[in-house]
Amino acid sequence: MSDNRTGAAMLNFDEPRFLRIQSGAVALAQPITAAVDALLDKGAANLFFLGTGGAGLLMQPAFELLRRRSGFPAYLERPAELVLTGHAALGPQSIVVIPSLSGTTAESLAVAEVAKARGAAVIALTGHGDSPLAALADYALVNFAEDDTSCESFYLQSLILVLAVMRHRGEFAGFDAALAELARLPALLLEIKRAFEPQARGMAAFIAEGAGPIVTAAGAAWPQAHYYGMCILEEMQWIRTRPVHASDFFHGTLELVEPGVSLIVLKGEDEARPLAERVERFADGHTDRLLVLDAAAFALPGISAEVRALISPVILATVLERVSAHLEVMRDHPLTTRRYYRRVAY
Repeated sequence: MSDNRTGAAMLNFDEPRFLRIQSGAVALAQPITAAVDALLDKGAANLFFLGTGGAGLLMQPAFELLRRRSGFPAYLERPAELVLTGHAALGPQSIVVIPSLSGTTAESLAVAEVAKARGAAVIALTGHGDSPLAALADYALVNFAEDDTSCESFYLQSLILVLAVMRHRGEFAGFDAALAELARLPALLLEIKRAFEPQARGMAAFIAEGAGPIVTAAGAAWPQAHYYGMCILEEMQWIRTRPVHASDFFHGTLELVEPGVSLIVLKGEDEARPLAERVERFADGHTDRLLVLDAAAFALPGISAEVRALISPVILATVLERVSAHLEVMRDHPLTTRRYYRRVAY
């Protein structure tokens, strides 16, 4: 896919809204950097990502980047569990990052209270400045988004935050150059969406016509596979789905693969890419329903190989949104339909 300038008109899509939201995420670089610098200057000694459900999954690429390429201690925990079990490293020298689009998620509010009680500094990533979470936070970073645009927004905000930590510690010299590239990204993502539209319809048909798929990936692409399987196909489409990390695929899940079994492989551009390629090679000879979505297939002029490797989940999220738009029409099942989530007490 070398030319992003071609493509069909997009189904149920508001282009100015998309550009506004993703540009808003990148525009938070200055307040994010200011908050990080202030907290590190005060002696912050570790960082917690405490997102609930899908929002927590979207923090994982940034967390893994910090864990692997920085000496700064980082933790990614489930808020509901941490509230019950505690965490020895959570205290006055902790930075706690809590993403919640609505700012009203019960588990996120509860863990924010725990973090504040421990003396930690809370950074809220939210879509609403007047939300309860924003009120609890020491730093409320606000970028309005909705479900169909939140993935890219949260991926970009958390990536910038981690790069700001690394910059402050002298571990990432290319911070300003990376931000300049990210500023071009919203318009490039829009072109990717346009070009992908015909393929999005085909991928939606692949999902709609088959049994619940296995969805797999590795590295920075894995959280998007997990998110798409759990939050879109399961929650928003009621399709029984099996997200499995490519590293675990050959320790159980491979025995489910046979003709007629649907398998979706997401491929990123980082060092873990060979793990997804291994699954692809195996599945190619064992099922007739294999679909591969490769971040490397999309043209991003002006984006360096280093930054491309960091934004694989952003690219995959932006094209999968197009798949979702077609899927809800094909199945006559709006993405907003719920039986239980925020409908009943649980």
